[in-house]
This record gives sequence, structure tokens and C-alpha cells, in this order.
Amino acid sequence: MYSKNLTKRDRIRRRVRGKVSGTTERPRLSVFKSSKHVYAQLIDDTTSTTVAHATSLSKDLSDVLEGKSKGERAREIGKKIAELAKEKEITTCVFDRSGYKYHGIVKEIAEGAREGGLQF
Repeated sequence: MYSKNLTKRDRIRRRVRGKVSGTTERPRLSVFKSSKHVYAQLIDDTTSTTVAHATSLSKDLSDVLEGKSKGERAREIGKKIAELAKEKEITTCVFDRSGYKYHGIVKEIAEGAREGGLQF
């Protein structure tokens, strides 16, 4: 079924992606986290394009994220992605946790996006 050299997260990610896909009206909000940074992007899977993205490396967020904890940074990134979605007139999306548990940073991004007005 799966190759043995895939990590557990990769297997979960593939299983979830088999069920979750984004459309033009309802893109997929994909989350990735590294040891230092957090990334979120809205993806239209029908055309394979990124509609909007926000990251902890963004220059426009650097002053907002300064001196905050990882969780607070993740929430701000969620708010930013919701703001970018509103500019593109997107109100709903599908949440893709990318194989991570819905806990901690992933949960904070989701809650920040909901605070910003995205529905999923």
C-alpha cells in the first residue's frame, strides 16, 4: 500500500489529500510548519495554482510578529491569510492540516483564519 520509507506524517498527508481538494470557489488552506517557521497557502487544485500565501518570513508581517510566541505568530498568519482571501473575494475554504495533528500551531492558524472571516 505505502512505501516503507515514508514517514507517518507523509502517509497521513496522502490519505487526507485523497479526500480533500480545493476548487476556485473553495480553495484548500494548506499548512506547513518547519522547526522555525510557519507557512499557509490557499491552493486551487483544479488549476494547480496558489491563490494566496502567508508565512512567518513575510516582510510585511515582520513588525507584527516581533517578540511573539510561536502560537501567537501562527494566529497572526491565519489572520493574514484570511485578509488576503477577502481581497480575492474568497469566504470559504477547505482546511488541509498536511498530516499534522490539529493541535498547537496548526490549530492556531485555523483559529486565526476563522477570526479573520474565513469559513471552513
